Amino acid sequence: MPELQQLFNRHCKYIIYLIAIYVLGWGFTSYKTIFMGLILGTSVSLFNHWNLVRKTTLFGEAASSGKKMRSFGTMIRMCSAILAVFIAGKYPNLFDLISVLIGIMTAHAVIIIDFFLQQIFKSHIKREER
Repeated sequence: MPELQQLFNRHCKYIIYLIAIYVLGWGFTSYKTIFMGLILGTSVSLFNHWNLVRKTTLFGEAASSGKKMRSFGTMIRMCSAILAVFIAGKYPNLFDLISVLIGIMTAHAVIIIDFFLQQIFKSHIKREER
């Protein structure tokens, strides 16, 4: 599954760039709670994405060797999102709850945007080959 690892590496790079932008926003604007919420939510989103890629790789290895796998770690991903929301609720002076929720969805948005960009890039290359 090297293509899955390439996808994850690209997604990881984009998400880390977003976190860097959020850190700059936290440092240079007065919207500190919003950017801290985005940082927390996006960090959890990156962890969940990493966990899913790791479990998918393990599932592929187990399937090719004829073994069974227990789960894809859905509980861990849900618990990490719940923990982030709990932290935001516990410390509302540091984290904005809505920003945490938006941050948790960041990996999904990055995956969708990356998919469309790759499709546009592939169609552009095909047109140049003609």
